[in-house]
Amino acid sequence: MDRHQDLTSAQWRKSSYSGDTGGECVEVADLAPHIAIRDSKAPDGPVLTLPADSFARFVGAAVRGEI
Repeated sequence: MDRHQDLTSAQWRKSSYSGDTGGECVEVADLAPHIAIRDSKAPDGPVLTLPADSFARFVGAAVRGEI
């Protein structure tokens, strides 16, 4: 994984379930073939990148209440 990936053109989005109160939200960006994840309260902070299939398994596990 490239530790110095340029994310300036990333199209960040957060869930439609997130409110405008600045709560505990994450944002994701599709960087095909990876998905980038960051804390919406710290957009200049660290970014986690995962292969798209790993991200899909993570989201599926969360939906099923496994994590």
